[in-house]
Amino acid sequence: MALPIEEIKKLIISSIPDATIEIKDLMGDNNHYSANIKSKMFNGLTRIEQHKLVYKSLKGKMGNELHALSITTEEK
Repeated sequence: MALPIEEIKKLIISSIPDATIEIKDLMGDNNHYSANIKSKMFNGLTRIEQHKLVYKSLKGKMGNELHALSITTEEK
């Protein structure tokens, strides 16, 4: 079962409320996405720590309902 873009955004916003999120469906299959996420919560964190925050916000859906997500994070 694929995960729609709006559901991905809701999950991220629930953990990173100030996030600005742009998601693109790379293959047109609702299963392969790229996401650009900006947040003040990323300030002072390493890229790995930023990505861990995003993956944690997905609540275990990465690798299950969500097959592939390429993440780019930026500080606000």
